[in-house]
Amino acid sequence: MIFCDTSTLAKYYVPEAETGAVQRHLDGEDQVMASELARVELMAVFQRRLREGKWTRTEFQAVVRQFFKDETAKYWHWVPIDGDIVEGAVRAFSSLPESLLLRSIDCLHLVTAVHENFDEIFTHDRHQQKAASAFGLNFVSIK
Repeated sequence: MIFCDTSTLAKYYVPEAETGAVQRHLDGEDQVMASELARVELMAVFQRRLREGKWTRTEFQAVVRQFFKDETAKYWHWVPIDGDIVEGAVRAFSSLPESLLLRSIDCLHLVTAVHENFDEIFTHDRHQQKAASAFGLNFVSIK
């Protein structure tokens, strides 16, 4: 069982250098968990690729269909964002070093991983990689 953020899940669907390795790694896991925020973020990634002309409407629709099919098959296990996670993120910002750049959504991903008792997060996001240790997490990038 592993915990992934959106940057890793996006590589599962978006063809990039790491896509094959990410697919093999995640397909080999018994359970892939992520914050439910990743659902919205993934759709935003897909729509951005359509908007920027990197995907045709047909390619976009095919990826969205596959994503919904994977959801229906319970391939992804979404962790709901509850009040404890939000409170954890609020508290985290009050104690982070001033030199650390961390976006609010990224903080929620990290706090969710901690809340679910993971000791590492699979991320390709450089901000989360730099912040992971402040949350007691290790980060892993699949290459």
